[in-house]
Amino acid sequence: MKHTLPKIIPINELKNTAKITQTCKESDVPIVVTKNGYGEMVLMSIELYEKTLSEMQTAALVNEAIDEIDEGAEAVSSDEFFTSLKEKHNG
Repeated sequence: MKHTLPKIIPINELKNTAKITQTCKESDVPIVVTKNGYGEMVLMSIELYEKTLSEMQTAALVNEAIDEIDEGAEAVSSDEFFTSLKEKHNG
């Protein structure tokens, strides 16, 4: 998994909304806005936000499944899972 550092800009650059909007659309990483040298907020495109949110939701589901297995739930193979899913939804 590749981790790219976020872009960092000072808050006074937010005055140029057209440039910031373009930067957000073109960036594949969040943009950290700083104030007096400290992180103040994060900007990102809707596309990046939706991708990030989806990845977080997927990770939460995987972690929930791991917790269930740790608590004694029976693990099933992918073949068993998809067979039961097909049976459930196809009649």
